Amino acid sequence: GLELSHCVRTNSLGPTGPWRSGGPCKMKRVRTVFKPEQLERLEQEFLKQQYMVGTERVDLAATLHLTETQVKVWFQNRRIKWRKQSLEQKAAKLSQFGVIQPASADSTGSKDHEEDAVDVEL
Repeated sequence: GLELSHCVRTNSLGPTGPWRSGGPCKMKRVRTVFKPEQLERLEQEFLKQQYMVGTERVDLAATLHLTETQVKVWFQNRRIKWRKQSLEQKAAKLSQFGVIQPASADSTGSKDHEEDAVDVEL
């Protein structure tokens, strides 16, 4: 299951305001904090292959004492970071040569991997 932290205020009265009455308490997910050893291994695997699927993902998750979902989401987020870094490097090279980057340089321009646009942390 998901680990949930304390209730989050659902009104606009600020931190000193009362809890919203008549409604359920909204729970906030706790962000996964990876151990340095886990991150090192995840990065090593990412350098070998950017997509971790099937039994490889199950095995890696078990080895690192993580859930399969945590490994899947880490890889999704890492691919997004990798693409962003690649675009920034291309833009830097183009600016070196005086080529002006179009305004849409922020997006990857690719719809092939929309499932990767997940920013969920478990």
